[in-house]
Formats: sequence, structure tokens, C-alpha cells
Amino acid sequence: MEICLNNAVENITGQLQIWRRDFHKYAEAGWFEFRTATLVADELNRLGYQLQLGKEVIDADSRMGLPSAAQLAVQEKRAITQGALIEWLPHFSGGFTGIVATLDTGKTGPTLAFRVDMDALDLNEELTNQHRPHAEGFSSCNSQMMHACGHDGHTAIGLGLAHILKQYQSQLTGRIKIIFQPAEEGTRGAKSMAKAGVVDDVDFFVAIHIGTGVPKGELVCGSNSFLATTKFDVTYHGKASHSGAKPEEGKNALIAAAQATLGLYGIPRHSEGSSRVNVGVLNAGIGRNVIPDHALMKVETRGETNEINEFMYQQAINIIEGAAKMQDVKADIKLMGAAQSSHASPQWVDFIARLAQNKIPELTSVVKNRPEAAGSEDATYFMERTKTLGGQATYMIFGTELSAGHHNERFDFDENVMPVAVKTLATIALSLPEYGADHHE
Repeated sequence: MEICLNNAVENITGQLQIWRRDFHKYAEAGWFEFRTATLVADELNRLGYQLQLGKEVIDADSRMGLPSAAQLAVQEKRAITQGALIEWLPHFSGGFTGIVATLDTGKTGPTLAFRVDMDALDLNEELTNQHRPHAEGFSSCNSQMMHACGHDGHTAIGLGLAHILKQYQSQLTGRIKIIFQPAEEGTRGAKSMAKAGVVDDVDFFVAIHIGTGVPKGELVCGSNSFLATTKFDVTYHGKASHSGAKPEEGKNALIAAAQATLGLYGIPRHSEGSSRVNVGVLNAGIGRNVIPDHALMKVETRGETNEINEFMYQQAINIIEGAAKMQDVKADIKLMGAAQSSHASPQWVDFIARLAQNKIPELTSVVKNRPEAAGSEDATYFMERTKTLGGQATYMIFGTELSAGHHNERFDFDENVMPVAVKTLATIALSLPEYGADHHE
């Protein structure tokens, strides 16, 4: 099987690069993945997968950080001009850009799910010849949208895996789902898909990422490095007034925001684990001689556990609301994103590690766990939902060389990581019967 699988992956390696570079060129930020989603759906449909699309896999009320209806409409029109497939677009219209593709083998067995994400960042890409995507003609053509985290590669890996699994359908058992998730950046999209029940029937779950500081050739089989997080916007509404003639009639939103910002950084750290707070954006006022009547803060809290993050969040809300009372202004707080902390299932990680060590010679190092706390990931909603219902879950990272760090305008990765990822994920699916039903938690 291994020789045949090698050949099958080698045969699609060129196509993986074509897909990746196409998605990179037409990068689409979260909830705007209209072109990407239509192309992915069309390819999966051509392969014969059972598809659930849009509102079938996204709970509308659980979406976070959703752009306005006007913004969504503008981006939908943009996607059409850039090659979005009209016949598929109604499924995704209005920011319902999620896809679940299912391969039912017709044979008894567990349900295995893989998650890949599709969205780009709100970032302008570097356009110099020192940056390979620009030099080779596939840099993003969309302003303030760039694949600077590798999700273009993830989407290509998902499509490549779909091709391989279809070729090997006769050797597979149970059901396999490939989840193409929108709006991972800002941790906005997974909760709505988990709420829609897309992993409620899943026995084994795998989310993937490339890079993240892991060396080329190394595979992390179970990352436990994700902090729980809450991301929210605060808008202070005050009252404008002439700063010279009638300052007493004004209600200063800027001062409220400034006081809140300083207060947030004074939240005590928690004794039971890592905690974070950050104000990433602070905008206020309109003129030198006007009492500022509005201010916007973009804030996030993080914690090593859900409980620590909740402590940080509640402390932050107290400070924000207290600052509003001090200046007699109103504070509107809007949830923009969230993720949980999560730990990979140890037995599932052990199984994947053994497979990788024995069957994927392209990997030079296999690491079971990456324990250090760093960023956040909303795949944790899928992981925790799967585990709560008795299944097992993990988060895998495929190491690769990077031209610059994630979320950087010069980000690029070694495309040779994509066929390695496809082969590894396909091997998991083909080897699942070896795991045995007795490992189902």
C-alpha cells in the first residue's frame, strides 16, 4: 500500500501547488471566502463527496466577528469578478462560507473528521521581488487580504486528501468528513460549525496546521499549546462639546477608553496558569478642540484554562464598565471571537505518532506533544465537542521552513510540506481499523 500511496500523492503534488497558489492570489478574509468556497465545493462535488454547505453547517447566531451586510455584499460581488462559481454561490451568500464533505464507505466503522481552514488575514502583502509570491506572480490581488498563516496550504491539503481518500475508498471503513472552516483568524468560525452539530457524530477528530515555528520535517501529533481566549470590541459613546467654550457639557469617551486601557494592564495575573490581556487598537476623537464623543477599543483576554480566561474577561469587563461610569459615558461591548483551551487525547496521539514513525519516512522527527502555551485556535471547539460526546481529538502541526513568521507581510512556506501532510492524513484514515473500537473513550 505504501508504494501505491506514494505514487498517488506524487501524482497530485503539482496540483497541490496550483491550488495553493490560486487561493493565495485570491486571498479572502474571514466570512468573505466566497470564491474559495465555491471552488472547493465544485471540486468535492466532482469527486462524488456528500456535501453539506452554508447554513447546513453554520449556526447563524453563533457566528462571531461577522462583517456588515453591506460589506458581505461588496465582497460577494468582488468574488464573482474573480471567478467564483455562480452555481454554488447561493449556498454561501451572506457569510455562510463553510463546507463539510463526507465520504461514506458503506462499511461499518467509526467516523473520522479532518478540519482545514480557508481564510486569509486582514493584511497587505509585501510586493517586492524578494518575496517569492510576488516574484512568481501569485501574491494577493486583494487589498488588506493575505494568506499570511498558511491557510491557503491547508485548503489545498484538504482537497488533496479528498482526492487520495476517494482513490482508496475500497480500503477505507466507516465515514470520513473533511471540514473546510471559514473565519479561523480571530477565532470566529469554529464555534458556529460546532454549534451546528458537524462533529456530533465524530469518533476521531484531527485539526491541522503548518509552520508555527516547528522545524521542517518535524510532526507534532498533539499540540496542547492553545490558550482560551475572548476577543471583543468596546465602543464608548459620550457627548461632544467645544473644548474651550463649554468643556463641562462634554462627556469624554477618549478619557474613558484611556482609563480602561491602563486599568486592563493592571489586572492581576492568575496563580494557576498563564494569562494575557491586550488592547490592540484604540481610536478616539475627531478634532483638537472637540471633547471626544466616541472611542473604539479592540481587546482580547487569554488564559491557560477556560477558567483563567473567564477570570481575565470578567475583570476586564468590570474595568471597562467602571471607566464608563467615571466619565458618564455608555460602553457597548461586542463579542468578536473566542476559543477554548483543549488537550489532545493521549491514546489517539500515541497511535498517530506510531503511524508517523513507521510509515512516513519523509518525517525526520515525530513529537507527541507541544506543551508550551502560545496562541489560540478555535478548532478547540471541535476538539472539546468531540471529546464531550465520547470521541478522541488532536491537533497536528507539520513543520516547514518559513520566509517570515506567521501574520507577517513576507510570510511564505516550503510547499513540499503539503504532500507530506496529505500522505500522513491519508495514512491515518487507511490505518484507523488498526486502532480498534476499544480505544473509543
